[in-house]
Amino acid sequence: MSYEYKTVWQATLKLQTSELPTSMSIYQKTCRLFKSSNQIIFKITGVCCSVFFQVFNDPIHGHMEIHPLLVKFIDTPQFQRLRNIKQLGAAYYVYPGASHNRFEHSIGVAHLAGQFLQALRDRQPDLKISEEDIFCVQIAGLCHDLGHGPFSHLFDGKLIPEVRKHEDASIMMFDHMVEVNELKKEMVKYKLVLDKDLEFIKQLIVGCPDGENVSQSLPHTTSGRGKDKYFLYEIVANKTNGIDVDKWDYLARDCHHLGIPMSFDYQRFLKFARVCEVDGKKHICVRDKEAANLYDMFYRRFSLHQRAYQHRVNNIIEYMITEALLEANEHIKIEGSKQKKHKLSETIDDMSAYTKLTDSVFDQILNSSDDNLKGAREILNKIVRRQIYKCLGKIPSKVVVTLDYGMKGENPIDKVYFYSKKKPDKPYRISKEEVSKLLPADFNETFLRVYWKGEPDDDESLETATDKFNKWCTKNNFPLLQVIDLWLMLTRLYDICSQRMEVKMKLSLPNNSRLNNSEGKGDSSRAESSEAGKRKAKI
Repeated sequence: MSYEYKTVWQATLKLQTSELPTSMSIYQKTCRLFKSSNQIIFKITGVCCSVFFQVFNDPIHGHMEIHPLLVKFIDTPQFQRLRNIKQLGAAYYVYPGASHNRFEHSIGVAHLAGQFLQALRDRQPDLKISEEDIFCVQIAGLCHDLGHGPFSHLFDGKLIPEVRKHEDASIMMFDHMVEVNELKKEMVKYKLVLDKDLEFIKQLIVGCPDGENVSQSLPHTTSGRGKDKYFLYEIVANKTNGIDVDKWDYLARDCHHLGIPMSFDYQRFLKFARVCEVDGKKHICVRDKEAANLYDMFYRRFSLHQRAYQHRVNNIIEYMITEALLEANEHIKIEGSKQKKHKLSETIDDMSAYTKLTDSVFDQILNSSDDNLKGAREILNKIVRRQIYKCLGKIPSKVVVTLDYGMKGENPIDKVYFYSKKKPDKPYRISKEEVSKLLPADFNETFLRVYWKGEPDDDESLETATDKFNKWCTKNNFPLLQVIDLWLMLTRLYDICSQRMEVKMKLSLPNNSRLNNSEGKGDSSRAESSEAGKRKAKI
């Protein structure tokens, strides 16, 4: 069977059925195929249907071609809401470039999920990855962050602690989105089985780790796909070792917008990934020579937490925003389903109301003239005027701030399976000693920061508070992890550089030069030293 293929330039080419993309196999009837850029038109027994692949131009992944089924999910109020939720929350008030949102991140995750599965399918056709599998995984990647509230983790992590994970809210929002936008009909068009595939998508959103129920709202089951396709659960939210497309996108995207170099290349991982059977389940494995690159990926995650996500100024602005939202909680009402109004912390129980809750609540409070919001407004005004709370210092602690490699205190590479060039079907694990002796012995760091909420110009009270905090640390045998003072650091660096330059100059001068200087240029040398001292004082 052959098809006539025409481009926009009207060039004609005869294609055999076997040469058509796999995604077109369902149309294997006598037809005439026209293709121009991103539009495919099939004429099947007198019935025309068109498929448009929408192209998104992205600063991270370039031109992303998104399937029309995914576009149906994107073009909903529930997904468009993500345009108004900052990816890094309050970090935008520290890093001016951190203005990106959950919207573009979610599309990027769906794009990478498709790339990952296509690479596996091309490399291992025996895996029998179907179009329906790819649709489900991409939809899960697209919808995995639907449940985030204002300023991302700030709202769902601090204002509503009873919601254990934002993935739970994502499932609730996903169900709501599918229902109110009649997306089931669209899914059926592309041969998805609703009972099985909707459940599977929700499992993919929360992850499906070994023997662990990761969601309060979703029972642990692999009814969506069997053990032969267990590797599909390791694409979007990999609870086994944390290597997933969600992490790849946010690491690349966050580094780009924060101005921090990103050395890990996910495209290289795709080249060396394959599926192997381990204990009766099929897992994603990678070549043994990529172990060092994976450590680099997890270190970059740790570094971003240290330098940006858990930045001391970022943390305190998050705390101040949380204070303002708690202050405003009883006084801002958002209408949900059946015209019922909810306070901020209750919107999570009504997805119609939650859809309306975004970062815009900040400006809503800030620009309000309601006397009930005066306290919240004053807090946000302090942020706008940069009158933020001062950090007195930090001490080791079991609570508050935890930095790790993504698996709490464990080494994530211990949970990764590798394969060798000679034995690609025999997975095994690699110890960190086999990679390098310079890798960290500990994989997490926890500390407590103490902030002072006094007036920013009250230096005397700030100094007193700092002194009392230091004495308390000494009395309770806490090693104080001092916050480095930039002025002291620069001054010290200047001293060190000046001393080294002076020693180097003395060593390089010949003996007669030193004699001449000592005879007639002593005063000018002192004058030059005095001028250098003045320049130092001006820095």
